[in-house]
Amino acid sequence: MATFRDLLSAAKSQVTEVDTSGAAALIAAGAVVLDVREPDEYDEGALEGAIHIPRGHLETQVETRIVDRGSPVVVYCAAGVRSVFAAKTMAELGYTGAVSMAGGFGRWKDEGREWRKPVTLSGEQKNRYKRHLLLPEVGVEGQAKLLASKVLLLGAGGLGSPAALYLAAAGVGTLGIVDMDEVDASNLQRQILHNVDRIGDRKVDSAKKTLTALNPDVDVVTYDTRLDAGNIIDIISGYDVIVDGADNFPSRYLLNDASVKLGIPVVHGSIFRFEGMVSVFHPLVGPTYRDMVPEPPPAELAPSCAEAGVLGVLPGIVGSIQALETIKILLGLGEPLVGRILSVDTTDMSFRVFNLRPDPNNQVTYANRDRIIVQELDGLCAPGLAH
Repeated sequence: MATFRDLLSAAKSQVTEVDTSGAAALIAAGAVVLDVREPDEYDEGALEGAIHIPRGHLETQVETRIVDRGSPVVVYCAAGVRSVFAAKTMAELGYTGAVSMAGGFGRWKDEGREWRKPVTLSGEQKNRYKRHLLLPEVGVEGQAKLLASKVLLLGAGGLGSPAALYLAAAGVGTLGIVDMDEVDASNLQRQILHNVDRIGDRKVDSAKKTLTALNPDVDVVTYDTRLDAGNIIDIISGYDVIVDGADNFPSRYLLNDASVKLGIPVVHGSIFRFEGMVSVFHPLVGPTYRDMVPEPPPAELAPSCAEAGVLGVLPGIVGSIQALETIKILLGLGEPLVGRILSVDTTDMSFRVFNLRPDPNNQVTYANRDRIIVQELDGLCAPGLAH
């Protein structure tokens, strides 16, 4: 009967081993780093940028975590034994560039090479966000980034409700909510943060109750006030992303100018009857609201939902897309709707995307941020620039 030593010797004959210097050279050249230790070992320290897949889960997870089977991969464990078997398994799965680091993390650390203590989550958080952690694009580090993020929602109404619920469920650590209204029975057809028992309550208080009951990880900061030129800079400062659920043009222009001045991306959403749209106005890398709407239309051409009506489920669709775009920005995932407008018509369930380019006449830009004066518009749209 073959002994463990025999099995190890046989495995070593089928894989390539490199010492720590060789591993460091491969990593510097762009090799993928794979840690096959157990979770408690990994939590105590790991190589920078390592993908963590415990040896026992390698066969079921590696193909989704390392897609390119031809990429060089440095596999390591604690002392260089499990990594040999892991490299052998990877070769059997078709990975042609996997090598085992002799001596493992122990030798790497003893030689004074760079390592870090990985971000960790509590056991409860690992269970709560399990479906996120299974996504290679999110993982533990991405979830930790969400928990450290701060998002401000302008409005706790039709758009703010679904956006807030999904951002809270996703584990965005701080959610600010600005709204100065109280819950009315007419809100409940679409504003799903609230319920019949909350009629007459302040919307921000109702929203906080719902969100903290959904996820106690989330710190809900409420602003029961009207945004104006005197408070907007103080309120939005420090937030990573703003979700715009405003329902009037003066608020949108006020938010645009303040967010451009501070360089904060805004995920804009708007709805009308059966139609909606979403775009990301990122002042550092793309066009903003003033590029899309240089001047507000006459009031008679821009009725509110209260005047024109809105299908109750429509803000759920648009607000959910806003939440998705927000998470993409926070995690650096995919291509957010920067410079693009997503339009949806629910009567025939059609989605269309339009390109949006910067308006050369728009002077309210991040490059001119020192000249931007945030001021009340009172229905006007003159750029707030110092002259």
